[in-house]
Amino acid sequence: MPIVTVQLTREGTEPGVDHVTAEQKAAIYKGMSEVLRDVLGKPLDWTWVVFQEVEMENWGWGGMPVAQYRAKMAEKAG
Repeated sequence: MPIVTVQLTREGTEPGVDHVTAEQKAAIYKGMSEVLRDVLGKPLDWTWVVFQEVEMENWGWGGMPVAQYRAKMAEKAG
């Protein structure tokens, strides 16, 4: 029985939405389960997909808060 954990910062991809929507999660549940079926032959009803949304200030990357890291990367790219 595969268990897939998806960890994301709590932020949205659409204006006015500060989280992953139910529709987006449903698509990811389906897609992750289908990948495990297609690659490993695991039945869809054997796969568990768990979301963990983490507040941005609780996630660090490159030795700094993720928002600061992203700003630094945007500066380099710009």
